[in-house]
Amino acid sequence: MRWLTLYARSRQVPASLAAVVISAVAVWALARDGGGGPGDPKLPVFVLVAGMTAASIGLGGQDLALDRTAAIRWRPRRAAHVLLIGTVVGAVLLAVQAMGGQDLAPAAFVVRDSAGLMGLAALGAVVCGARYAWTLPIAWLSFSVFAPSPTSVPMQAATWMLLPPGTTTATWTALALAVTGTAAYAFAGPRW
Repeated sequence: MRWLTLYARSRQVPASLAAVVISAVAVWALARDGGGGPGDPKLPVFVLVAGMTAASIGLGGQDLALDRTAAIRWRPRRAAHVLLIGTVVGAVLLAVQAMGGQDLAPAAFVVRDSAGLMGLAALGAVVCGARYAWTLPIAWLSFSVFAPSPTSVPMQAATWMLLPPGTTTATWTALALAVTGTAAYAFAGPRW
């Protein structure tokens, strides 16, 4: 159990978890005051992206040499860490939504977007390093918000995080990002 506590501290899990909860409560408060109509996907997506941004900082350790030479198997731990990030961020949004009595987004929407954003953050850690893992989710969100209406399949894939939960292209895009990002991070680790 001691290794788990040390791992959590080295990956800044307590601070990240606090930031995830605070961002979810802040967005819930904005939605409660009429900051977005019912069915508007932007507020729940903002909460998920904020959560992934806060949690992505823990995708890298404090010491490259320690991570590379440790006598433990990193691949399962890395994969578990990424999956845990996606699960916690989605669960926090669903919990705040349930406690507040307001339906920001259906559970299928939250699960799909959490999975896709989790993969994007993991891919960001591999490509940009853990310190800048947040860049891919933020960049994709920025494009999605300002993109034209998704009438074609490529445009639906590009704006997947804002589409309704039953959209097949959005679901497959999120799944592909989740699998690719988790596998890349588990095998390659963060860029240093």
